[in-house]
Amino acid sequence: MPPLVRAAALDALAVLFPVECAGCGAPDRAVCSGCRLALVPNARRIGVVDCGAPIVSALRYDGVPRAVLLAFKESGRTDAAKPLALALRCAIEVAAVDAAGAVELCVIPSSRAAARRRGYRPVDELVRRAGLRAARVLQVSRATAQQKSLGRDAREGNVRESFRSRHPLHGRRFVLVDDIVTTGATLNAAAAAIASAGGVVAAAATVAFTPRIRPENIRA
Repeated sequence: MPPLVRAAALDALAVLFPVECAGCGAPDRAVCSGCRLALVPNARRIGVVDCGAPIVSALRYDGVPRAVLLAFKESGRTDAAKPLALALRCAIEVAAVDAAGAVELCVIPSSRAAARRRGYRPVDELVRRAGLRAARVLQVSRATAQQKSLGRDAREGNVRESFRSRHPLHGRRFVLVDDIVTTGATLNAAAAAIASAGGVVAAAATVAFTPRIRPENIRA
C-alpha cells in the first residue's frame, strides 16, 4: 500500500477506533512516526552467557523502547508489536551470524499464570510477528518471584533451575530469545537447562537491554 494511502486509512480508522501512541501518548497511531524512529534497531553484542555464547540486543530499555515494551507486555497493546518484532528479528539475525552454524530458536518460556493474565506470550508473539518460528524446547519447572525488584545475586537464585527441557537435545544448537536482558540471570538458567538436556546455546538475542549496566560489562 502506498504511504499516503496507508496514512489516510490509518486516519480513518483513528476516527472510528481512537488510539494513543504506546510510546508517547500522541493520538491516532499505535506507534507514531517519531517513536518508530526511536525503535530503529542497533543490534550489537552486549555481553555473554555463562557458557560463553554472545548476547545480542537491539535497543536500550529506556525512553520510548521501555514505554512501548511495557505497553505491549503489561497493557495488552499488541497493536504496538510490529516495531518491536522488527527489532527482535534484527537481533536474532546478528546472533545467528555470531552462532556460526545451523541453529534453532528457543524462546524463554513464561509461566502459565503470566500467559493467562496477559492472554498471550509476549516473546512468542514477537517471534511470530517477525516471521520466524521457535522450537518448543523449554518449560517452566517451578514458580519464581518477579525479577524486576531483585538485585543480581537474588535474580540468579530466583531463576536457578526454574526451567527444564521437554525432551533430549543432543546435537542441537540454539539461539535463546527473550524480550529484555538486565543481569542475564534468566538467560543463564535457560542455557543451563538446555545444556543439561545435551543441547548447546550458541548465542542469545533480546529486544532490549537495561541501560543501568554498560553493554560491554554485562555478564549473563
